[in-house]
Formats: sequence, structure tokens, C-alpha cells
Amino acid sequence: MKLKRQMTLSVLTAIALTVFLIEANLPTFVPIPGVKLGLANCITLITMVILGRRDGAIVFLLRVVLGSIFAGQIVSFLYSLVGGAVCYLVMCLLLKPLGIKQLWAVSVFGALGHNAGQLLVAVLLTNPGILWYAPVLLVSAILTGAFTGIAAQAVVTKLPEKKREQ
Repeated sequence: MKLKRQMTLSVLTAIALTVFLIEANLPTFVPIPGVKLGLANCITLITMVILGRRDGAIVFLLRVVLGSIFAGQIVSFLYSLVGGAVCYLVMCLLLKPLGIKQLWAVSVFGALGHNAGQLLVAVLLTNPGILWYAPVLLVSAILTGAFTGIAAQAVVTKLPEKKREQ
């Protein structure tokens, strides 16, 4: 890995982790468990566009592991890991066909995948009765995914064309 690429990846990981930790310590704006903005996903999306999907996975994995350790949320590690992995896979599948101009849509579908992954973990760890929560998560995924996707799209479209991997 070239030094410049490695430094960029390190900075993006640090930014994603910092955003994650700040968001984890903010009071919740919605009194519904599990609903949060997910601003750190903006950094994952930006990384996927400028450095590629593999480096996006590195940022995602380091953010989840280190974020769980630093925030003291080891219990939620499994939820974050599974939800984030599904989100990442969905975004990987949609990034190329939808492209940078539709990054907000990639983010919405990623957020839907994230919530589906977390719901799967909740069903496996608790009981299927938790599925009543799915409509609430559906609405929150659309709203938060659109917001974070628009933010990531705004950053990416300001980058010079040669900085984008696609």
C-alpha cells in the first residue's frame, strides 16, 4: 500500500471513529432504542468512493471494533458488526450501478440493510416478537440514510474527478 493511500485511510478511519464516538455520547433525539443518525457511515461511503470498497471495509471494521472498545459498548458489538456488515454489502452491490450522483440512495439502502441486520441479531438473541419494531426501523432508515447519503454525496462531488476511484 502506498504511503499516501495508507495515510488517507488512517485519517478517514480516525475521522469515522471520532464521529462515531461523538454521536455515541450525544443525547438521543428520538426516544426509540437503536435509532441514531449514523454519521460515521458518511466516512465509510466517502472511503468507498475515493479509495475503493476494500478500504471502505477496513474503515467500517476498525470503526466498529475500536468504537465498541472506546465507547464501552461491547454488548452492542454484535449488533453493530452484523448490521454494519449487511449495510456495507448492500452499498457495495449498489455503488457501481447507482453511482456518485445517487449516493444518497446507496446510503438509504445501506441503512435499510443495517437495520435488517440488527433486527436479525435481536430476533436470534431475544425472540421473534421484536419484529413489531421493523416499521419504525424502516422509516428511520429511510430518513437517516438519506441524510447521511446526501452529506457524503456533497463531499464526494466536491472532490476532483481524479480523486474518485470509480
